[in-house]
Amino acid sequence: MTAPCLLAIDCGTQSVRALLFDLQGQLLARAQVAIDSYRAPEPGWMEGAPEAFWQHLCAACHRLWATGTVPREAIAGVVLTAQRAVPVTLDADGQPTRPSMIWLDQRRAARAPRLPWWWEAALTAVGMRAAVRHFQHEAEACWIAQHQPELWARTRHFLLLSGYLNWRLCGRLADSVAAQVGYVPFDYRRGRWAAPWDWKWHALPVRRAMLPELLPPGARLGTVSAEAAQASGIPAGLPLIAGAADKACEVLGAGCLSPEVACLSYGTAATVNITTARYLEATRFIPPYPAAVPGHFNPEVQITRGFWMVRWFREQFGQHEERLARERGVAPETLFDELVGTVPPGAQGLTLQPFWNPGIKQPGPEAKGAIIGFGDVHTRAHLYRAILEGLAYALREAAERVERRSGIAIERVRVAGGGSQSDAALQITANVFNRPAERPHLYETSGLGAAIIASVGLGLQPDFASAVRAMTRVGQVFAPQPEHAHTYERLYRRVYLRMYRQLAPLYRDIRDITGYPSRD
Repeated sequence: MTAPCLLAIDCGTQSVRALLFDLQGQLLARAQVAIDSYRAPEPGWMEGAPEAFWQHLCAACHRLWATGTVPREAIAGVVLTAQRAVPVTLDADGQPTRPSMIWLDQRRAARAPRLPWWWEAALTAVGMRAAVRHFQHEAEACWIAQHQPELWARTRHFLLLSGYLNWRLCGRLADSVAAQVGYVPFDYRRGRWAAPWDWKWHALPVRRAMLPELLPPGARLGTVSAEAAQASGIPAGLPLIAGAADKACEVLGAGCLSPEVACLSYGTAATVNITTARYLEATRFIPPYPAAVPGHFNPEVQITRGFWMVRWFREQFGQHEERLARERGVAPETLFDELVGTVPPGAQGLTLQPFWNPGIKQPGPEAKGAIIGFGDVHTRAHLYRAILEGLAYALREAAERVERRSGIAIERVRVAGGGSQSDAALQITANVFNRPAERPHLYETSGLGAAIIASVGLGLQPDFASAVRAMTRVGQVFAPQPEHAHTYERLYRRVYLRMYRQLAPLYRDIRDITGYPSRD
């Protein structure tokens, strides 16, 4: 008999991937479909049709079946992970009322309605009112209710993308507790929808009847419906397991189960995460997200458009390397790593601060990106290296914040996401952190994390710790180079850590003069 395998569907920001894993964490087959359906009706907007995500999912599955690698009858179950903070609004008939705002969308609600006086007083007293106002401005539901009230009036169901795709797969309006990352009325401490008296019900136009059921990661959401089977080719009747958000799955798939090992995600959003059984806010009033392991949390600090900057560089300045890579039949990362290697550590004084998006606390709402130290010696190679170094500096600062809040030292960093394919990025990370930088044994860590959840939910692995031991391994390890680590230590302490504090007044002046980024 064929050994059982698990189908993990990973709906990321740039593509949808259908992945088959065995119970040893080996990737047996993979199919990918690029998401090319986003649109930007206005500058700074980014939308995607919910139906298009479903069609991409089905197309990825059909490409997977075409490989013929594993018979479909060997699949023991299906699990889904998806990009975070992408809401889907459905009418009474289950039809989308409008395109979904992607998490990179920059529009903001025009006003933040006042809460009942007792909540205003309580939140002001604890210093939380600014955070709540930011929450209201950023919430997609607030924007729709204010700018498209007729569409909001037709909305009967408010889901995140994972909940929508789960519904399309099994016909049940249900989602995982560990997928609730977004501007929704969720109680992060208790892992459930907020209590009826919570301030979030006053801050948002969402009502409890609009939200899906929540189940813990590993629970059975249902089985693949006949309709979904016909559209996707996934066998009807297969168990559909509640997964987790893509970052939570990535942390699990990288094997980071304790706070001594930090997971750095080098994706479109660059993040630092640890896993802990204790509710821990890495930034005060910013809750930790639910981990893929039930009852655990992933305290997180995010650089919103982290490795998006690497993509930006390649689009603007990397056409030569992209063309050579196609001609030579090699991965573009190889040539970009060679470009980095032509420049010494520290990029001959060029230092980058990667705050391309405003924050709420660290950095604040006035934040902008900056590059200082330009001279006539600098080339695009220096700029590329400065981007990688600046991201590593920002993530080190974030990791140190997590350490201070947790009281537990981070001993090793494990790097996942698209940027982890770059040897140069991993070596720079090891040197900036002055700690070993570990690459997981395979690139598809988010999909692997989802498969680990399914393996436990289906009883194929006894528990999460056993599943992680069986299905994750460390691949290549990059050791810090003492001389370069010393250079980075001085640049980090004497230059990078001072940049934001010194430049923040100028950022505020820019905002006051140009109106960008806008005030709350």
